Amino acid sequence: MTAVQAPAPAPPRGRSRARSALATPYAWAAAIAAGAIMPLAFEPVGWWPVIVPAVGLALVALRGRSLGQAFGMGFATGALFFLLHIQWITVYLGPVPLVALSAWMATWWGLGGIALALAWRWGEARMQGPLGAFLGMPALLGATWAARETLSSTVPWGGFAWGRLAHSQAASPLADTTSWVGFSGLTFLLAAASALVVQLVLHRRTMLRRRLTIGAAALILLVAIPQFPIASHGALRVGAVQGDSEAGLLAPRVPGEILRQHLDATRALEGEELDLLVWPENAAEWYADESPTTMAALDRVASGFHAPLVTGTITRDGDDTYNALLQIEPGEGAVAEYRKRHPVPFAEYLPQRELFAPILDALGFLQYIPRDYSIDPTSANAFDVAGTVAGLAICFDIIDDTLAREMVLEHGAEVILAPTNNADFGEGSAENVQQLAIAQLRAVEAGRALVNISTVGTSAMIAPDGTMLDRLPQYEPGAMLEELPLSTTVTPGLRLGAWIDLALVIGAALALAGLGVARIARTRRADA
Repeated sequence: MTAVQAPAPAPPRGRSRARSALATPYAWAAAIAAGAIMPLAFEPVGWWPVIVPAVGLALVALRGRSLGQAFGMGFATGALFFLLHIQWITVYLGPVPLVALSAWMATWWGLGGIALALAWRWGEARMQGPLGAFLGMPALLGATWAARETLSSTVPWGGFAWGRLAHSQAASPLADTTSWVGFSGLTFLLAAASALVVQLVLHRRTMLRRRLTIGAAALILLVAIPQFPIASHGALRVGAVQGDSEAGLLAPRVPGEILRQHLDATRALEGEELDLLVWPENAAEWYADESPTTMAALDRVASGFHAPLVTGTITRDGDDTYNALLQIEPGEGAVAEYRKRHPVPFAEYLPQRELFAPILDALGFLQYIPRDYSIDPTSANAFDVAGTVAGLAICFDIIDDTLAREMVLEHGAEVILAPTNNADFGEGSAENVQQLAIAQLRAVEAGRALVNISTVGTSAMIAPDGTMLDRLPQYEPGAMLEELPLSTTVTPGLRLGAWIDLALVIGAALALAGLGVARIARTRRADA
C-alpha cells in the first residue's frame, strides 16, 4: 500500500516575486547606472526626463536584496551621483571635501536603500492586486524615498538639501506642481512615478494594453497639473548689478575693489528710474556699516537713484560675526539688517569645532574656516522696502524650505531677493546654474517674482511662473532692470509644505512599521 504524502507547504506570499528580482551582478550594475545617469537630469545638462529611468534603476536594484546589499547599493548610487553632481567643490579646494560630503550623503542613501528594500520585501507580499501593485507600491516607495530626502536635507546642522529630485525639474512641465505640494511633494511624485514604471514593467501578467493605459493616464495627470493661480497687484521696478568680482574665499583681497566693481557696474543703470536696487552677497565687503567711506558710497548710490539699495556685507556684534544684507535708504544710511539664518556648515562655520577642528587641521583645511559665522534666529528674512515686503535669501538660504515659508507666511513677502556669491566655484561652474534652477523652482513654489543676483553669475530676474525675464552671463559685469509683478497670494505648496514633509516622513515610517508587524504576525501563524 502506497503512503500518501502530505503536500509541501506553500512558499510565503511574495517569494516568487523575490525570485524574479535581478541577479546580484545586474542589481549592482543597475545601482551604479542610476548614480551615473541621475546627474544628467540636473543642470548644466538639464535632461529632466532622465530622472524617472534613473530613479527606476535605483529602485529595481533594491528589490529582493538583503539589508547589507541594500545599504551597499544605495551607498553606491548616492556616492556616484554626488561625486558627479557637486564636483564643482573641487575647483579651489581639491577632492577631499568632495569625497567627504559625497560619502556623508551616500550614507544617507545607503540607509534609504535599506528602507526601500524593506518596502519591497514587506509591501509586495501584501500588495499583489492591481490596486496594490500600481498604486500602493508606488506610493510606499515614493514616500520612503521622499522621507529619506527630507531627513538628509535637514539633519544634522540643517542638512544638505542639494540634489533633491525636485531640483531637476525647474525647466519641466512638472515645475508647476511645486505650487501645490512644494519641493518634497514633487520629489514624492517623481519617485512614485518611477516606481510605477518599474511596476508596469515587472507585472507582465497584466495585459500590455492595460499597463500602457495606466502609464499614459498617470503621465497625463502628472503633466497636466497647472500652476496654482497667482493674483498680481502692481509691480516693482528693480535693478540688479553683477560686479564680476573675485570675491571667493581664496581670492587675494584688495580692500575696496569689490565695492568699486559694483559701483562701476551700477553706472549701466544711470538715468533709469528705479524703485529698488539690489547688489549681491558680499558686494559691500567687510563691516560696511562700520566704515564711513563705504557707507557714504552706498548712500550716494541710493540717493542717485532716489531708491533704496539692498546689498550684502559682513557685520559683527561683539564676538559674533554675521553674513548679512543691509537696507540702505537715501540720506538715511542702513535702516535694516538681515543676518543669514542658514550659514553652511563646514564652509561658513564649523559645527562642534572642538571635535572637527583637529581633523580639518590635520588635513590642512582649518585655515579656510578660521572663524564661525553666527546665527541670529530672531533675524527676520524680509525687508519693508519701497512700499513692498521683500523676502530675503542669502546664497544657500534659497534651498531652505523653512525659510521660504517663513518669508511669505510670517512676513508677507510679495517678491523675493536672493543675493549670492558664487565666486568660490569657478568660471563655467555647474554650481551657478544648479543654484539658479533651484531659485526658478522656488519662484514657482512661492508664486513670487525673484531676483537672483550674484557677484559673478549666473544672475537672473525670474517671473512667478519660473520664466527668466533677463539673465547675465557668468564672469562678466552687467546690470538688469525689470518690472516685477507683486503678489500676496499664498500657494498650497507653501501653506501646506511643512505638513506634506511631516506626512511623508511619518507616513513612510508608519507604513513600514505596520507592514513589518504584519509580516511577523503572519510568520508566527505559519509556524504555529
